[in-house]
This record gives sequence, C-alpha cells and structure tokens, in this order.
Amino acid sequence: MYRPLADRLRPTTLDDVVGQKHILGKNGILSRLVANDVVPNMVFYGPSGTGKTTVANIIANRTNRKLYKLNATTASTSDIRDIIGELDTLLTPGGVLLYLDEIQYFNKKQQQSLLEFIENGKISLISSTTENPYFYVYNALLSRSTVFEFLPVEAEEMTPAVVRAVEFCAAESGATVNYPDELIEGICRSSGGDVRRAINTAELLVSAASPDDGKITLSIDDLAAINGASAVRYDRDGDVHYDLLSAFQKSIRGSDPDAAVHYLARLLQGGDLASVCRRLLVTAAEDVGLAYPMAVVFAKACVDSAFQLGLPEAQIPLADAVILLATSPKSNSGVCAIAAATEDIRSGKSGEVPAHLKDSHYKGAKTLGRGVGYKYAHDYPNHYVDMQFLPDSVKHMKYYKYGENKMEQASKAYWDSIKRKPEN
Repeated sequence: MYRPLADRLRPTTLDDVVGQKHILGKNGILSRLVANDVVPNMVFYGPSGTGKTTVANIIANRTNRKLYKLNATTASTSDIRDIIGELDTLLTPGGVLLYLDEIQYFNKKQQQSLLEFIENGKISLISSTTENPYFYVYNALLSRSTVFEFLPVEAEEMTPAVVRAVEFCAAESGATVNYPDELIEGICRSSGGDVRRAINTAELLVSAASPDDGKITLSIDDLAAINGASAVRYDRDGDVHYDLLSAFQKSIRGSDPDAAVHYLARLLQGGDLASVCRRLLVTAAEDVGLAYPMAVVFAKACVDSAFQLGLPEAQIPLADAVILLATSPKSNSGVCAIAAATEDIRSGKSGEVPAHLKDSHYKGAKTLGRGVGYKYAHDYPNHYVDMQFLPDSVKHMKYYKYGENKMEQASKAYWDSIKRKPEN
C-alpha cells in the first residue's frame, strides 16, 4: 500500500525535526521537557506541515504510557468513553497518553469529558490545532494545558529535508538525480512554510521525471507547472527570503512605493503568496495604523482578492495594497500602546477588575457588589462620563498617546473638548 513520502521520512528524534528552534532548539523549553521525560498537557498550535504530529509521535515513543490517537473530525464521545474505560486496568498500567488532532472540532461537552482525567494525571493530553486555541479550546481545558506555537518553517531550515526527499526518491528508483540549486530553493519557498507540502512536491517531481541512462534530471519548468506559476528563480547573492520580507515592510514603512513594489515582485516570483499577504496585513496595522484606519480594511480586501485569484493575477490587488500603504500617513501609536500594556501585564501589574465594571447580569450580583456604581455613558452629554475603568493598581497609566497625524490629532481635539482636560 502506498505511503506518502512525508510519512515515510517522518523524523524519529527531535534533532531531526526541521524548524521550531524556538521550542525545540538546544535550550527550547519543549526539548528540555522531553529530555527530562516530563509530559504535561499540551496544545500544539500552528499551520499544517510544521511538525505538530511528528513531535507528538516522538514524545509518545519516549513514554511508558499507552498511546491513543484520535482525530476530532471523526472521533466521537464514545471513543473518549472507550479510552476512559481502560484507565486503571492492566491495559494501561502507566496511564494514557492521548494525542487528539484537530481539537477545535470537539465541542464543549466532548472537551470537558477529559477534564477529570487530565486533572488527576491519568491521561496526559497532547492536542493539536491549526486554529487559535484561545478561540477554539475551552478555558477549563486550556488552563490545564501549555500552548506551544509551531511556526511556518523558513525555507533555509527546510532545505535539508527537501534534499533528503529528492535523493531518497531517486535511490528508490535506482537512479542518480541531478537538479539546479534553484530547484530546491523553489520547492522550499513555494511551500508556504509547509514541510509536508515541500516533500510531496519533491516526490512528485522525481516520479514525473524520465530516467536517462540511470540518471534523473529535475527542472525548474516542472516545478513551475506543479505550482501553476511562472518559472521560479532566485537571486542567490545573499538575498534570502526573510531579508526580502524585511526590506518589503521597511520600504512601505519608509513611504517608498517604488522600493516596496520592487520587493513585492521579487517575493511573488517565489510563489510565496501567504508570507506576502501576512506581512501586508501586519504592515497596515503596525505602520499605517490609526493615521489612516481604513488602510487595514483596504489591505484585507486586496489580500482576500489575491487568494481568490491566485498567481499571477493576485499581484494586481497586492500591488494596489502596497502602493496605498506606502503612500499613506504613518502612525505606530497602536503598537506602542499595546506594547506598554503588555509590559505591565507581564510584570504583574494587572489588578482586579473594578467592581462597578464586573458582569451584573445574574441574580445575586448586587449582593456581591457587582456593577454597583456603574454609569451608562450613553445617559450623559456627548455619551461620556468620567469614571475609572482601569484596575486600581494601574489606574493612572496612560498607554495610548495620540500620534502626530491629522486623524489622531482630530480625535485628540474632540476628546479634549469633551473631557475638558487635555492629555499629553
């Protein structure tokens, strides 16, 4: 029976996993946990093909617990009951390690059915999801788990895996393989950070090649045909992909539309539509921000159009977005505000939510003092009332400072006139 190459070449040790150095590197927290044989409840969050299942398998092979695998797209509550039924039996003397893939497809009741057993340690749960766990995993389960984010794998990190895949396929066919250096780069960069996709592309290229006197030659043209895009070529004079992305965003931030479009064109030649679109959305919020709030709406519309169109037509709305962002007024006041607030939260400066702001839509709330003293802003002139909203411990903090641009200064003037106490 056919097994996909990505599955046959799946790493068996953490050292062989490509990417994820932030958690799997020498000093990465996850690699240290595995080395110490500690298996906490974990949520692996990240896009497809970034190693979530591979790492879960490696951890499972190092433990003395019985491994169960479920996919939430097909599993049911009865599957969970079957696993629970084997706890404290001779079948599971060391407990159970449950790998639950695509946990976002489990409803609240299904997720809660695991709580008691992961709480007492009889089940160690490793779940994975491509969706944000803070939106799709229920709080009770999330609070008992540690979230590890798996990032798209950079092309440079992916290269050894793709080379191994090409040579493995060629060896299986009994032939030697020749290919230009640009081919490996092209496979890596057009995979969108997905190692599985890159390996599958490599397998397809080798399978489609015709041996000639025991040799297989792979071509850029075949890769272009697979990707449905123009031939992929790269400048190898030190301009690696992340440098291009950096130059791309900095050109937009520096209000240079010509440079920004230049880097856009170079990036799109690699077929990496996802990275370009992500960077555009970040730039719209990070660098244009509140100086022109509609910029992020325009950028999102262009990104959506790009994904619907696909390359090469996608370059047209993307160029529109790049030029608009580059020629828009700039402000990073939002970035500064959230950074300052985050710094306080991380340093422990949070405090209790003021009682008058707490939810009071239930019987007994007033007895607890919830919502008492709250003033409904819409009942006051200009829909504003002077009231404390921050916790007591940070009530004097000013995280947001108006940017020196027309839009934000107009907002500042409005609120200064309403509040009658100018802010710095």
